[in-house]
Amino acid sequence: MAEFTMELNDEQKEVRDWIHGFAADVIRPVAAEWDEREETPWPVIQEAAKIGLYSLDFYAQQFFDPTGLGIPMTMEELFWGDAGIALSIVGTGLAAVGVLANGTEEQIGTWVPQMYGDVDDVKVAAFCSSEPDAGSDVSAMRTHAVYDEAKDEWVLNGTKTWATNGGIANVHVVVAVVDPEAGSKGHASFIIPPNTPGLSQGQKFKKHGIRASHTAEVVLENVRVPGHCLLGGKDKLDERLARARERAKSGERVKNAAMATFEASRPAVGAMAVGTARAAYEEALEYAKTRSQFGRPIIDNQGVAFQLADMRTQIDAARLLVWRASWMATAGKKFENAEGSMSKLFASEVAKKVTAQAVQILGGNGFTREYPVERMHRDAAIYTIFEGTSEIQRLVIARTLSGMPIR
Repeated sequence: MAEFTMELNDEQKEVRDWIHGFAADVIRPVAAEWDEREETPWPVIQEAAKIGLYSLDFYAQQFFDPTGLGIPMTMEELFWGDAGIALSIVGTGLAAVGVLANGTEEQIGTWVPQMYGDVDDVKVAAFCSSEPDAGSDVSAMRTHAVYDEAKDEWVLNGTKTWATNGGIANVHVVVAVVDPEAGSKGHASFIIPPNTPGLSQGQKFKKHGIRASHTAEVVLENVRVPGHCLLGGKDKLDERLARARERAKSGERVKNAAMATFEASRPAVGAMAVGTARAAYEEALEYAKTRSQFGRPIIDNQGVAFQLADMRTQIDAARLLVWRASWMATAGKKFENAEGSMSKLFASEVAKKVTAQAVQILGGNGFTREYPVERMHRDAAIYTIFEGTSEIQRLVIARTLSGMPIR
């Protein structure tokens, strides 16, 4: 087990600089264009694939980094470039994590490579959990899966929403209810292979921010998938449901498959927020040093300088929380104080605050699309919403600390 450290090693620094170069040279020059187009930036994803940045091998290397810092380092640098384009590049990762967290070795080896495709035929994947009436309240999920024992097939029906890459994905990972009486504990995750009849894209959302990332509804109408598409397999599901029923009798809480995926990805979302906040801070710092009013740079004024000092302090504190949680997850340490949720909560709130301060420092210019902080401010709003709102993170933390069923 690697010791926790705040210093990247030489190999990690080399990877960080390589990603930063891609973000600076390839992502940033086209960020405003794809934000305006509100379309998936396929050419940028393909450029990332050409250099190995969009590939299973690269993310596996970072995921299995013994220090735990590979993924947060990657996320910070990509999202420093642009949040919308970066989410298009890394959005497949959430579906991949869903398979890695719940699938068998055979399922991982079969489906995760198909999520990425190859340099000549780039693919994306989608993780589908939220529903029109079931976002934070996973117990309200209505998409259901029924097992057809005669054909060894699962039949799925329902509608998913807010799905990154939903409808355009090569592989969809869908969370569905398999045991309604078990509430949120009766959920399971399914692989929907490419071109499966009955799956279609519903509404594509026009969003406030991260507009280069495709977000849409996914509609499932009598979607039939083979039994081996149930992540983990039926035997494991039956065992888990039996344990859940026993634990329910004793009052013990049980996590479901979707929550396991979100718990594993929360520090990564925190790293995304740190990247966006850092980008806005750097823009504001440079502007404050070069913009003159009343015969001197505006950074000479304490009102501006102190804001920048607070911004940098908060960004560094957020990164430390993210790195701690990422290291703990890799080291196999339990989040006894909800450290994963802490990192996501704090970093998300910092991103909103820092980007708003950056707009304020740039004044009227910050409110226009001629300067990137306007886009960064819009993008930052998502971090306190997706993969568990800030309110849900506080609920998780409070329940963990108190041991009480706080509502």
